[in-house]
Amino acid sequence: MAKLTVTYFDFAGSRGEEIRLALTIAGIAFDDNRISGAEFAALKPDLPFASLPTLEVDGLGVFGQSNAILRMIGRQHGLHPEDAVKAARHDALMEFAEDLRHRISPTMRIEDPGQKKAARQQLASDYIPQWARCVERQLGAGPFVDGDKPNVVDIKLYMVERWISSGGVEDIPREIFDAYPKLKALAEAVRNLPAVVAWYARTA
Repeated sequence: MAKLTVTYFDFAGSRGEEIRLALTIAGIAFDDNRISGAEFAALKPDLPFASLPTLEVDGLGVFGQSNAILRMIGRQHGLHPEDAVKAARHDALMEFAEDLRHRISPTMRIEDPGQKKAARQQLASDYIPQWARCVERQLGAGPFVDGDKPNVVDIKLYMVERWISSGGVEDIPREIFDAYPKLKALAEAVRNLPAVVAWYARTA
């Protein structure tokens, strides 16, 4: 099997952690290349899309864009549907998770504390509950999107839920997803996967 290298910042969150978890759940060994902001600045001009994470596959090159990487891993290792209709449903949820990130991320660049708080409170009052309601409607009996089998879409939704529910975004209540039991159950199911538990026991 080709050597794999995941390159991302040195923290256990967001898009890079999704790829680490996908490979871990698939049982695939990889080099976990964690870099600093200064190292990223030096690498940025040569990255496929001037962003992280990337997945380097020995002999095939460096791949960018987290959802594309997740789908590639998923298709290769049984963590993404082969059926085109099911795959489209999973893909839509993955893109929707990115929509939420794209709404919250600009608030991190607001320098004025009052303006930042107001922007996040506005998201918490309208966009985020709407986002969660839409996700909840897409979930069935669970615990995962596809029933009792985890896929890369579940990792994506887990990481978003964990980000918010950990209190990681100031002025967005950590309890905001408590009214959405299917999303909470999905996140808990991913968190308790033996491979995920073992991963955090090694890397925490």
